[in-house]
Amino acid sequence: MPTPYSLAWYACDLRTGQVAEELRSLRPTQSLSRRLGAATSSSLELALDGAPLEWEGATDPARSLLVAVDTLTDTPVWSGIPLPRKGGSDATLSLSAATPEAYLDRRYAAYSAGGTDISTIMAGVAQPILTSGPPFTINATACGTVTDYTVLDTEDKTVLSCLQELDSIEGAPEWTVDTVWADAAHTAVALILRIAPRIGTTETEGEAVFDLPGCVSQYELEESYERGKGANSVIARGEAEGGARVSSTPITDTDLLAAGWCLWEHRYSPASGITSASQLNAHAAATLGLMRGGTQAWTVEAVASVAPRLGTAWGLGDALTLAVEASPRHPGGITITARAYAWELDARADRIRPILLEDS
Repeated sequence: MPTPYSLAWYACDLRTGQVAEELRSLRPTQSLSRRLGAATSSSLELALDGAPLEWEGATDPARSLLVAVDTLTDTPVWSGIPLPRKGGSDATLSLSAATPEAYLDRRYAAYSAGGTDISTIMAGVAQPILTSGPPFTINATACGTVTDYTVLDTEDKTVLSCLQELDSIEGAPEWTVDTVWADAAHTAVALILRIAPRIGTTETEGEAVFDLPGCVSQYELEESYERGKGANSVIARGEAEGGARVSSTPITDTDLLAAGWCLWEHRYSPASGITSASQLNAHAAATLGLMRGGTQAWTVEAVASVAPRLGTAWGLGDALTLAVEASPRHPGGITITARAYAWELDARADRIRPILLEDS
């Protein structure tokens, strides 16, 4: 039998993760979402006539963490830190909450290492969040790619900006923040900053299948070679040093050119403060790997109560299978395996939207 998503909302103390209140009258007013290596946000509404007496402290901006739990599996599927909160003569309170990755953009980094695995560097850069912060732990797995990295306190770079700078290097790991129960009694939650060569499953065929006909109501493949989305030759620019601006060498896909492609160039600055040509080469190579074929993103909209269950059957970064028997875009049908690099859940509308990216 199809089981619709029923979300229980808990207000937790942001510093300790302890559950403070259940917010039965809290409802999201837009889809909940998550994305690899980035923060997302959602708008929510709290009906005050159904709120607990201590609702004000439980939803304090910057002091609380709102956690959505799938009541069928008792699994946290999303959490957000309320930052703006508005209310007055209306019977409802409006909140906007950002996923825990947003906290990384409010802490600053100071770190230096040479010839070190990028996973170790990312874990080192993130150390400030372990002091006077939310209940974070860091789980880092070596990726096998080494580099030099220095960020000075005077550069005013946030932990988030450093992680995003590092994850754009060729061979760098991926990262995300997961919200999990901290104890068997489910009296508190914990936040895990995961850093790994790959977040999610590594199967070549996704065990979670989204099928049409079946749970899928519609899907769309978006392909683009627009500026910033497709290129077969890339140059990464760094900071000026000694009167000259440091650049990578042109990183070009000669195989595509030999196959008859025109030259499509892309030039960009991956981050401020880079003066190493070797680092710029690594950034350019990673960018070419992403852009050489343009972007190909599959947006799948499915009936949430029928589709594989988020949080148990699949999660962020996992390989999913889309099996289409026939459609106007693919009259002969198509079966692809691609990664869920983002998702959106609208529990009230019984809709789940994994956004899939095929590995290049």
